[in-house]
Amino acid sequence: MSWIFGRNNPVPDYSKLDMSGMDGSDDKKNNNQKSQDKKSNNNNNQFQLPSEYAFGSLNLEKAAKAARELEKSPLAKQILELSKEQEVTKQKDIHSKMKEYEVAVEQAKIEQKRIDHEERRKNMQEEGRIAQQKAQYEDQLARKRYEDQLSQQKRTNEEILRKQEESILKQEQLKRKSIEYEAELKLKNSLKEIETKYKAKGKMDKENHEINLEKIKLNAAESRRTKLESIKSFGEMFGTGFKSFITDKEKVKTTVLGITLTAAGIYTAKHSIGILGRTIESRISKPSLVRETSRLNINDVLKHPILTAKKYLIKEKGEVLSDVVLAPELEEKLRDISIGAFNTKKNKGFFCNYLFYGPPGTGKTLVAKKLVSHSNMDYAILSGGDIKPLGPEAVTSIHKLFEWASTSRKGLLLFIDEADAFLRERNSTQMSEDLRSSLNAFLQRTGTPSDSFMLILASNTPEQFDWAIKDRIDEDIMFDLPSRKERERLVRLYFDKFILTPASKAQSRLKVDNFDYDKACSKVAEMTEGFSARQIFKLANAWQKATYITIEGIMTENLLMKTVDNFLENQKKNQLWTLARKNPK
Repeated sequence: MSWIFGRNNPVPDYSKLDMSGMDGSDDKKNNNQKSQDKKSNNNNNQFQLPSEYAFGSLNLEKAAKAARELEKSPLAKQILELSKEQEVTKQKDIHSKMKEYEVAVEQAKIEQKRIDHEERRKNMQEEGRIAQQKAQYEDQLARKRYEDQLSQQKRTNEEILRKQEESILKQEQLKRKSIEYEAELKLKNSLKEIETKYKAKGKMDKENHEINLEKIKLNAAESRRTKLESIKSFGEMFGTGFKSFITDKEKVKTTVLGITLTAAGIYTAKHSIGILGRTIESRISKPSLVRETSRLNINDVLKHPILTAKKYLIKEKGEVLSDVVLAPELEEKLRDISIGAFNTKKNKGFFCNYLFYGPPGTGKTLVAKKLVSHSNMDYAILSGGDIKPLGPEAVTSIHKLFEWASTSRKGLLLFIDEADAFLRERNSTQMSEDLRSSLNAFLQRTGTPSDSFMLILASNTPEQFDWAIKDRIDEDIMFDLPSRKERERLVRLYFDKFILTPASKAQSRLKVDNFDYDKACSKVAEMTEGFSARQIFKLANAWQKATYITIEGIMTENLLMKTVDNFLENQKKNQLWTLARKNPK
């Protein structure tokens, strides 16, 4: 509208306006408005004056002429409205851009706050990590100081003990020298006293020799006369009594009958006492070869009456192989043995004999105890290594053992650990005659099937057994080292027994840090390949011991893995020592 106020701009040609936008369509209006704005901008760029207030007569005339033409034009009102709408639209665009700018500013502020928050969070994490490292470092320093204190205390104690031993040794030496000196002085004084005494006695004996000799002669004559008179009196009395006894037949008969009855009573009492003693020993007393038994015996009753009462009155119930981790095939076979033993005793059949063989620490003895506890039988455990030291007495001990086993009412499981110690090949040149006799006695007692006892032999080297022993075995069962799954079950079982269960007690010093137990147990099972169940048991015990040694008494994941590494290192050393002993070269 600058041409209205006399600016040097060309007057718009309204005849060329496109009036198609008058039908109310917003899109067409916007398009026309854009095209007009573009033309207006072009015209302004072409006819721009150096000053806003440059009014001339020519321009004023042109403006008046344009105003008149505009007033005459039928579209004047629409053009004015269109100009107003353009101004409003521009204002709205400016307002919209201001809003967008404000929104952008707010978003920038929010983004800046988020970045600041993220930086603070990272700083807090970094501070926490640094604090944790600092705490760990301080813990290591404290532990090292404690270890240094312990080592220093140990060295101090050793030094004190060494000095005490040296002092005691010196005192003992001085005391010994003093005693020797005193003894030497006493001996010299005694010798002098004896020498003086015998010199005086010899002098007196020489002076009184004749008097003493006369006294001796008189005493000897008196003694001889007294003895002769006594013998004469006894002979006369015995002769008179024996004569009267011989002449009286009733006295002779009574005397002979009394002597006979006395001898018979003594002989009967002697043999009765022997039979009674053997019966009591075979039924109540425990044989010397038996290390452990579930049968009631008089020795345990007298030594530990309360423990024995609890043992026989309180019976544990549960699964046959509870707390025992074995391969599934082996578990099934052992359950069959337990069921078979129970039914064999119930139906009065003959028991089978078994051989448990495999590496040490695989659970052979523990399984034997579990079997008998669930088959309602007694058990007795002995070691083959106890037989060799008995020498000639081994044969008698073996016979007593089997006599005792035959008297069990419930049936007895006789478990012999390290059986190859005395049941090896008889052709061996290293086998003594006593050990050979023990083997023969054992073969004699086990030659026929028994309905009183079941025999289980355990060995790490079954190839050393005598062929006759192999003939008496009905089935061989191998106990191999645990696989990956069995090791993980064992690790979890003993971790719960040695760590988690003590930590759950209120007054226990042992505590457990917050870490993934399952993942740690799986990792330990992976690292302990080739371990037996006994070695894993010792490893769990080492965990508990290592936790008790620490100042805080907390089992952490680092402590657990460190203990495993130390244990593995010790096992490697033991294996190297074993190989070095087998191959000295």
